[in-house]
Amino acid sequence: MQVRELPNEFKKALPVLKTLEQNNYEAYFVGGSVRDIILENKINDVDIATSAFPKEVKSIFKSTVDIGIEHGTVLVLLNDSKYEVTTFRTESEYEDFRRPDFVTFVRSLEEDLKRRDFQMNALAMNNKGEIIDLFNGITDIKQKRICAVGKAEERFNEDALRMLRAIRFASQLDFDIENKTYTAILDNYELLQHISIERIYQEWCKLIQGLNPSKGIDLLISTNCYVACPGFKNNKDNLRKFSQKIKKGITEKQSWLLLAYLFNFSNKETKNWLKKWKCSNNLINTIAPCSDYLKIRLKRSLTKLELYELGLEKVILIESVLKYLNSSYDLEKVERNYNNLTIHKLTDLEVDGKILMQVLNKKPGKWLGDFLSLAKDNVLNKKWDNDKEFLLKEAKQYIKNLEEIK
Repeated sequence: MQVRELPNEFKKALPVLKTLEQNNYEAYFVGGSVRDIILENKINDVDIATSAFPKEVKSIFKSTVDIGIEHGTVLVLLNDSKYEVTTFRTESEYEDFRRPDFVTFVRSLEEDLKRRDFQMNALAMNNKGEIIDLFNGITDIKQKRICAVGKAEERFNEDALRMLRAIRFASQLDFDIENKTYTAILDNYELLQHISIERIYQEWCKLIQGLNPSKGIDLLISTNCYVACPGFKNNKDNLRKFSQKIKKGITEKQSWLLLAYLFNFSNKETKNWLKKWKCSNNLINTIAPCSDYLKIRLKRSLTKLELYELGLEKVILIESVLKYLNSSYDLEKVERNYNNLTIHKLTDLEVDGKILMQVLNKKPGKWLGDFLSLAKDNVLNKKWDNDKEFLLKEAKQYIKNLEEIK
């Protein structure tokens, strides 16, 4: 098979291939980028494989970076672009079910391709756009099939993460996993215990944002791979409900919040759960507070104080998840309600702690926070004007009342 017109991402990288060939080495575009040409998908990373050993690659190009030289990968810097160039290689035993004990550099493209995960990814393309398909990858792509290269069980014992990759590709591309590959996943899913949660997290995010995320979730359950995901083992039925509710286009944040709701997690439980997933603090601090408020929003509209406490991002997130729960929602209305708040943060008040202490001639204490909170509530509910003189008058009365109580 020959590609008539190379995408610009490949045209830009052609000088790397041609330079290697001019120095009497083989060089090809390989992997997922070649698959994506056939699928006419957006090209992300362009990977290059070569018969040149790492030291030889470094001697050919003026500017290189050793990013994984022990595994044969050198980063070539050329024309303001960066390209990962990896030597053809074979791999040893995988004692940790993730990384080979060592790799052996070879001069054979076939030896390199046969170590790949799936036939659709075991493709190479030369600088003329001719695709080298030694393992039936093009047929798999046309038939929308995911099939391991060689014996699936061996591929998964080499790298257990490949099982999740198969499921992720099923979602991402809306492909089906062929029977022998599927059976090998079912027989070896327990090997995922050797995989770091960070790697599992990456595959999960890609799965959720695929063409058919429900297919990915269903495969995750049917192969038992879901047990490797924090919080999923005891929520199989709720995970099925999740699969039935989601559709293409759901975002990562929407998926976490929807899951937290279906799992009936509180704010604290959601926070602990997402920490086990090694999510970023930003994501945790966004999702956890929303878990309690989503339950409230399903019963009624959020109050002005609740809108204020959440902030616009969380308010919109909560409202957007309602569509996956068959509940009425109005993103424009809730955004308008938030924007119409008299204040959006404490510093929007016309007085602050410094002004209050100066005017009232008082030292900081509990009274200060209590009054600012009282002012916030009353201004939000339009019981008080957000006016400096008015607020100072109320503050004096507040202090007077406190002193009388004493």
